[in-house]
Amino acid sequence: MNSLTEPPLHHLDDSFFDRDAQLVAQDLLGTVIRHCVDGLWLSARIIETEAYYVDEKASHSSLGYSPSRRAMFMPAGHLYLYYSRGGDSLNFSVQGDGNAVCVKAGYPWVDSLSCEESIERMRNNSPAAAGGPRPLTRLCSGQTLLCKALGLTVTQWNAQRMDPNKLRVDDIGARPDIVQTTRLGIPPGRDEHLPYRFVDAGFAAHCTRNPLRRGQREGEDFVLLRRERLAS
Repeated sequence: MNSLTEPPLHHLDDSFFDRDAQLVAQDLLGTVIRHCVDGLWLSARIIETEAYYVDEKASHSSLGYSPSRRAMFMPAGHLYLYYSRGGDSLNFSVQGDGNAVCVKAGYPWVDSLSCEESIERMRNNSPAAAGGPRPLTRLCSGQTLLCKALGLTVTQWNAQRMDPNKLRVDDIGARPDIVQTTRLGIPPGRDEHLPYRFVDAGFAAHCTRNPLRRGQREGEDFVLLRRERLAS
């Protein structure tokens, strides 16, 4: 677990999300998402995201408006939660009707707001499949595992805005290098080739699937976006 010695400076507001999906997906890396449950702030650093656009086949919104997908057509900053692989998955609406960013994975976070008791609650929320505690390094390594650990559900949060007293994303000042690659689980013929997946390079080993694993080649399988280049 990583930690801070001081509380975050501020939480992200709607203006952060009212930008292009890829920019939001990149800038969410290194932020900390927090959900307050029974007085405990359950927190994880966001380490993996995916961008989706209404005009590409992999996006849920390409199927058109529906009550369950309405959040994707709501103003930027709304939460779009849906059921996937037997669990809940978290997305944010961004600039442009039907565009969104999926939060794919996180890493448990402890600081002055989120204590060790918070981590224990997260582990209780998401035990290992065989029983017992899930390893901390894999506690939030996937979109449904992240929601389970944080206690985020479709019934409570779909089509809602964040509430700083209950659910928020904090900018902690981290500006990680980014691995850009193709998204996971996209069927053939549904724009699976688009490089809309972004991973915090320093936490690549703890995301859904490590894009820097053995056999992957820079320039062929992924691109490394260094922070100094992004800022220039």
